[in-house]
Amino acid sequence: MTSARTRERLIDALRREGIENEAVLERMRHVPRHLFVDEALASRAYENTVLPIGYGQTISQPYIVALMTEALVAEHEESRIELTKVLEIGTGCGYQTAILAPFVQHLYSVERVNPLLKRAAQQLRALRIRNVSLRHSDGWQGWPSQAPFQGILVAAAPERIPQQLLEQLDEGGRMLIPIGRSGRQSLLRVTRRGNEFHRRELLPVSFVPLVEGTES
Repeated sequence: MTSARTRERLIDALRREGIENEAVLERMRHVPRHLFVDEALASRAYENTVLPIGYGQTISQPYIVALMTEALVAEHEESRIELTKVLEIGTGCGYQTAILAPFVQHLYSVERVNPLLKRAAQQLRALRIRNVSLRHSDGWQGWPSQAPFQGILVAAAPERIPQQLLEQLDEGGRMLIPIGRSGRQSLLRVTRRGNEFHRRELLPVSFVPLVEGTES
């Protein structure tokens, strides 16, 4: 169930859903999603669906991973802003991290659940992804010492956008963030223009909540 044919069926499904960026599709094709889930779920790794990863967290649906990556990359290509530093909120199992890493100079990723972070670090090392810095931290706080970021990708849903993340977004930078309560969430693209933040709703989504604090 982790064969090349199985992966290709996933890529075909992503194309049908509207993913067009060939570099993103190629990355989705080659990153071994089955390594980021429990062995018991490996046979379902290339289904276009959310799967549990423990600690009340999930690995996002491949379509959403591809969409958020494509949106972040395409928007910056269009505005000719180099993605030198990107912040990811919610490392989780590290799958979105692995997909996004080749498109940025350096990726900073924070995760509140320490066992998940350690597992993600192990997988990223195994895949020889070296341009990622990981931190056990509260995602609501971002990573102030490394700000500003040309892009911020948030993989969990707060009911409102954390002010700290807005402040850490660079001029012209863009944030992709799901907003809202369970069952009523929307994926937003937020673009910074000086002290103004322009928001555009992309589509309805379903993410785990962005919880404050950390777990050891």
